[in-house]
Amino acid sequence: MYRVGDYVYFENSSSNPYLIRRIEELNKTANGNVEAKVVCLFRRRDISGNLNTLADSNAREFEEESKQPTPSEQQKHQLKHRELFLSRQFESLPATHIRGKCNVTLLNETDVLAGYLDKEDCFFYSLVFDPVQKTLLADQGEIRVGSKYQAEIPDKLADDNRIQEKLETKVWDPINQLKDPQIDQFLVVARAVGTFARALDCSSSIRQPSLHMSAAAASRDITLFHAMDTLQKNDYDLAKAMSTLVPQGGPVLCRDEMEEWSASEAMLFEEALEKYGKDFNDIRQDFLPWKSLASVVQFYYMWKTTDRYIQQKRLKAAEADSKLKQVYIPTYTKPNPNQIMVPGSKPGMNGATGFQKGLSCESCHTAQSPQWYAWGPPNMQCRLCASCWIYWKKYGGLKTPTQLEEKRETLTQQDNDELRPRGHMTRQEVQGMSPFTRNEGRAKLLAKNRQTFILQTTKLTRVARRVCEDLLQPRRAARRPYASINANAKTIFQV
Repeated sequence: MYRVGDYVYFENSSSNPYLIRRIEELNKTANGNVEAKVVCLFRRRDISGNLNTLADSNAREFEEESKQPTPSEQQKHQLKHRELFLSRQFESLPATHIRGKCNVTLLNETDVLAGYLDKEDCFFYSLVFDPVQKTLLADQGEIRVGSKYQAEIPDKLADDNRIQEKLETKVWDPINQLKDPQIDQFLVVARAVGTFARALDCSSSIRQPSLHMSAAAASRDITLFHAMDTLQKNDYDLAKAMSTLVPQGGPVLCRDEMEEWSASEAMLFEEALEKYGKDFNDIRQDFLPWKSLASVVQFYYMWKTTDRYIQQKRLKAAEADSKLKQVYIPTYTKPNPNQIMVPGSKPGMNGATGFQKGLSCESCHTAQSPQWYAWGPPNMQCRLCASCWIYWKKYGGLKTPTQLEEKRETLTQQDNDELRPRGHMTRQEVQGMSPFTRNEGRAKLLAKNRQTFILQTTKLTRVARRVCEDLLQPRRAARRPYASINANAKTIFQV
């Protein structure tokens, strides 16, 4: 049973190692299949050589700071297989490709690295990989100490003689000469003035064509705040406050962001909120550039008080309830295409068709295994035992370092930090690897039939190259391979 939040193995190729992903969502498609929206985690073999060097440097710093016991070379090799790099990249994969669970934890300074080797299906990560920018960053914050990071507190310069009360602005005095019923009556008058002001305003009449909508808009907090502020400024004198609400030019109209925004702008905001979440900078930049950031933030918190927000919240809750919380994937029992089968005999015996007898496992060098698996390029005739094959699929490497892996790391750094498939190696590279050319039988197997030839020139031709050098100009001719040489002049000179 697999649930949201589990770290799982995904198989996208029968010969490549498993992908390690974290399940974020489980969705059922229209045809009834289940797809998993997952977070991508990358192995060392998936990133460039430069970033691997950076990861090695980070690992050495971790060992020094946490005073880790020095691991052996083989432990260092296997620990690289246990290290992952988290990313913010999502993808959707069929749930039927899940091949099992694993555990991935954030590396803590109290952890002992060698302890991960004793646990099956356990991985750790400390850096975050950005597949777009090709960068590695620390996943957790760090408290930095020093003058570069902390402000230096200066000595006391002088006493602050300012009167703090004069720096404050009083907006309401609860101890005033008005009683609560009088204040409530004044607020009712303020709402009525706001409704009348909206009737006189042409733009408000278009947005709130009915009296009911105008009265509702006039009852919002912006009108009440203006009324209470008017009382404070007029020392709670109702007569003066009334005249302030309705000056000679007409009633005062107070509007908040809910009224300032049009219906189309509100729809744009909801669309942006669905796409970006509460990232107001991106919302303003991509959808509402004519609005200020303060206006967008204020509208958001007012929008949350509307029925529109409540409806969307209910829809999201219903959608979340309809999503799958877990899915059952039966154990995958189909044979792997890389299994070495012998016609007419049991699977996994030595002497498979196309393979030489007596070849050992490329990782542990054992010659006996209940099942063998082809590994690497077909022309290399390499194979792994059952135990090492499972290790390869889960951890993305071999138990012991081989020259093939070292060659692959070199190719990774040379080919513009991109891993070149093993099947694309040149014959010279293949023959230069001692694990695959250590016996004559395999070397003969790898050799290809090529027709040999020799270019033999006459003495006259060799002499003409030197004698007619000023006419032929071989250096210039070499730079112009498609230009013809004046053979007549050469012949006349020879005669």
